[in-house]
Amino acid sequence: MEIRYPAYYDTFRCIAGACPDSCCKEWAVAVDADAAAFYRTLPGSLGDALREAMCEEDGDTILALTADRRCPMWREDGLCRIQAQLGEDALCHTCRQFPRLRHDYGDFMELGLELSCPEAAKLILSGENAQTVVRQESGVESAEYDPDAMALLLESRKQALDLLDTYRSAPGQALAALLFWGYTVQAQLDGEESADFSAEDALRTAKKIAAPGDAASLLALYQELEILTPAWKQQLEAPQGSSWSAAHIAMARYLIERYWLQAISDWDLICRVKFILASCLTVKLLGGDILVTAQRYSKEIENDADNVDALLDAAYTSPALADIRLLGLLLED
Repeated sequence: MEIRYPAYYDTFRCIAGACPDSCCKEWAVAVDADAAAFYRTLPGSLGDALREAMCEEDGDTILALTADRRCPMWREDGLCRIQAQLGEDALCHTCRQFPRLRHDYGDFMELGLELSCPEAAKLILSGENAQTVVRQESGVESAEYDPDAMALLLESRKQALDLLDTYRSAPGQALAALLFWGYTVQAQLDGEESADFSAEDALRTAKKIAAPGDAASLLALYQELEILTPAWKQQLEAPQGSSWSAAHIAMARYLIERYWLQAISDWDLICRVKFILASCLTVKLLGGDILVTAQRYSKEIENDADNVDALLDAAYTSPALADIRLLGLLLED
């Protein structure tokens, strides 16, 4: 099986108690069945604490947060009580894997890091060591996708990333052209013949049809979603704004690598392209330290499946995500 991942993947190291945020606060941790069964049999004070903390919610076992919205296993020094006493192998699947991503397509697999982790965000947004590493592992499974559609998505994703490189000094233009490229690929997924694509022609068209940007409506859309932290609510209500930067291109690259191939599940690429554009635009509009804002965005949006689904649906229903409005915001600077 072929395994693909960005070069920075292997350089990630959790900084534990030195982390400016934490995956051990504000999220209720889902505990997989094997870990839950193990925790229920643990003797001593740790076992007692785990049994007291575990509860059922919507059919899942979770570690309920404490009154100050921390994981009950989080020590004052920022370290995990389970890992400290029993080692990393005793952690539940969620805690053992985060912030590592894994997308298994059967005959190949892609790995990555989540932007919602501050230390991973540093690696992602720096734009360094983003080149793809490929290695082979033993074992081959059958493909779980339509091979022609996957071939199209893989090649078109590569061209989308090349588009970012070509216009890396003008992120707004890169993302505007990306919207047109997404429609070109979507047409092929829908069975139409392949058509020539010119980014320069796309940008000329974009400038002609773009409507005045509506930042307030876009941010209002996010205010309608589930909100995890007071800091995110405050930032949505009092955006500071910022200019495009290389970090926005790096974020776009991360989003393309993470979401483009997911269109193989329903052959709907456009909603994911709009999600990518809206994500980069929102981080730009909110401003502040892009490392903090992008990481907070990912924590609030990417790590909440309901929020992601709501935005994918909004690509077709919300005026804030209409093509002409997105283009207006992308090209206004």
